[in-house]
Amino acid sequence: MIDFRSDTVTRPTPGMLEAMLNAPVGDDVFGEDPSINQLETMSAALFGMEAGIFCPSGTMTNQIAIKCHTQPGDEVICDKLSHVYLYEGGGIAANSGASVRLLEGNRGRLTADQVREAINPEDIHKPVTTLVSLENTGNRGGGSCYNFADIQAIKEVCLQNNLKLHLDGARLFNALVAKNETCKQYGEAFDSISICLSKGLGAPVGSVLLGTHQLIKKARRVRKMFGGGMRQAGYLAAACIYALEHNVARLAEDHAHAQMITAALVKKDFTGEILPVETNIVIFAVKGRYTAPELAAKFKEQGIFVIAISPTQIRIVVHLDIHPNDVAKTIEVIDSL
Repeated sequence: MIDFRSDTVTRPTPGMLEAMLNAPVGDDVFGEDPSINQLETMSAALFGMEAGIFCPSGTMTNQIAIKCHTQPGDEVICDKLSHVYLYEGGGIAANSGASVRLLEGNRGRLTADQVREAINPEDIHKPVTTLVSLENTGNRGGGSCYNFADIQAIKEVCLQNNLKLHLDGARLFNALVAKNETCKQYGEAFDSISICLSKGLGAPVGSVLLGTHQLIKKARRVRKMFGGGMRQAGYLAAACIYALEHNVARLAEDHAHAQMITAALVKKDFTGEILPVETNIVIFAVKGRYTAPELAAKFKEQGIFVIAISPTQIRIVVHLDIHPNDVAKTIEVIDSL
């Protein structure tokens, strides 16, 4: 089976399993798990931020950040395709009691002017705008990447208007590799960053929320309230440490494989618009003789799993378990359809 459904389907490599097996552990709720402490310190230092907190998922780190930055009745500015809005179970409303101002970005990417225009005036009839949430890369934007200058411009708007700036960095390392940017740049721009280790970096579980000591102290209380306190989770943290140490640079291979698959798709009469492929995600429209579900079924008959994300679009996500021979087989199947 060749599984392109998501980069969440990866399995730990032998080296990662060895690191997990040998991990020193303790009780993390007591702050006594050395592997988790190492991961949190390591991640914060990587981005030049003060502290971090390890959580089971990126959804939890995002939702903790939003709750820490807002009060009930506040408003969060984000793109209408944002994961924090579309795919986190209505968590902004349920967990934080906040509303959202949804903007129409460019494949999930906002501009400083859009943010500025969306800030509510001082008016008792309107919610108080307190937080801007960005996503990099943009999942529904086909792995789209921000230009860092645009992030800096948004940051300036936030500073001028006393807003906090959060990053859903579920696939941030893909963007860093693709754009040749640094972690420290992002640490300087954002008040909080969620980094996910269980996607392209290949860890089985885990995300880290980064911020100031004060923010992370508050986040620990919120994590406990959300039921996210873990005990001997250092076995998972060890996998995340291994991922950060070994699996970042190789993301460029995934990006190259995505380009190869795109080159095959563009030749086919059933392929409509393909969103620009910047990283490891290929989203393309299906037209003519297939619907998206029908084409996904054709792939499945050949042992290739993709996702029809709508009646007219398919998503292919490349990851570290997709090897060159898998890409070659996929291109062969595409050519035969």
